[in-house]
Amino acid sequence: MTEQIQGSKETTLNTIMSKPVRTVIAGALLGALALSFATVSSADDSTPVPQVKVKYADLDPSTSQGADALYVRIHHAAENVCWRMYDSIEVYKANKDACMKKAIADAVTKVNQPSLSAVFASKYGVSAPVVLASATTR
Repeated sequence: MTEQIQGSKETTLNTIMSKPVRTVIAGALLGALALSFATVSSADDSTPVPQVKVKYADLDPSTSQGADALYVRIHHAAENVCWRMYDSIEVYKANKDACMKKAIADAVTKVNQPSLSAVFASKYGVSAPVVLASATTR
């Protein structure tokens, strides 16, 4: 059995974002996370990928406090995801660290907030995941 983390926010991530933009971002997050977990899964390819939704409408991930709180939620969801990805505890233990790092990095990248990326980077001693620039219309 495999599991998935999805970031979705029901209120405005950024006061400039419209509801359709948030919907597109949430859909992109789900799709990208589904693809990322396919590479670390040891399950049969025909097995459907269950999902864990990480809600953060009550947080502002652009602040350090909000980013810290969201990181804790993502970390907990990643533990849940990684636990379910492997058939035995031995296989889980052998793959846990890599699974956790990838699951968290993918979720952090999808949320696309520099402060959350900085929290991830400090926890893993790595460069922050790339934050995507938003397109502007002219």
